[in-house]
Amino acid sequence: MAAVDSELIRRAADAVAERLGSLRPRVAIILGSGLGAVADAVQSAIRIPQSAIPGFPEPGAPGHKGELVGGTLEGVPVVVQSGRFHLYEGHAPDVAALPTRVFARLGVTTLVVTNAAGGIRLTFRPPTLMLIADHINLMFKNPLVGPVAEGDERFPDMSDPYDPALRRLARDVARTERIPLEEGVYAGLLGPSFETPAEIRMLQRLGADAVGMSTVPEVIAARARGVRCLGFSSITNVAAGLSAQKLSHLEVLEAGKQISGQLEQLIRGVLQRL
Repeated sequence: MAAVDSELIRRAADAVAERLGSLRPRVAIILGSGLGAVADAVQSAIRIPQSAIPGFPEPGAPGHKGELVGGTLEGVPVVVQSGRFHLYEGHAPDVAALPTRVFARLGVTTLVVTNAAGGIRLTFRPPTLMLIADHINLMFKNPLVGPVAEGDERFPDMSDPYDPALRRLARDVARTERIPLEEGVYAGLLGPSFETPAEIRMLQRLGADAVGMSTVPEVIAARARGVRCLGFSSITNVAAGLSAQKLSHLEVLEAGKQISGQLEQLIRGVLQRL
């Protein structure tokens, strides 16, 4: 297994830093399918096409723009990734985690990850928001495999991958703003096919509350670099076998748009309190 390309991480970070100029982001936000409205809210926005960043491929999933947006949100310097790289597109785990490592090199200390997910918990009524308390990696791939990348910890502790203090902050914001917010465990699967009813029954038994095809590689890489993580799943549909409705990505995008305003409000509230 080839080593993660530390030189590529450096060149990508330098390219982003050059475009950001004097902006020094403290928080990075990765947006999931249909959740691009947060990027539009960034003030004094500097838009960087991902094609201009070394090692960044063009995102292939519908609903992912393919740019980084730097600027401020609630007075906090941020960089927003609108368009992530999924393993199901054929990318290696270190490619999916490349933006996270670049953000860490830029000095980001907090990573907010968002995704669209299928609801497994029977009480979920999509569209709704779920605060991610923990995850289960059923992608069976890990961005830390191979020689240790410069800046990574070999054996990062994953007992609290999603920072408890940040989760408390998110719950406080949700209560204050009266935003319905569930909390649960996210299962990351490889995809791109949606899960079968039998797989959903398996995930229920494993303790998963929601299922998706992203997020896990980014959080693992962030924890290996000491970056705190906060995660939100937009529960856009009921998982396979739990309703008579067939699953479609268009439904996911539409539900994501419906709930993106609440997600933006939550993220803004967290940033105000950082």
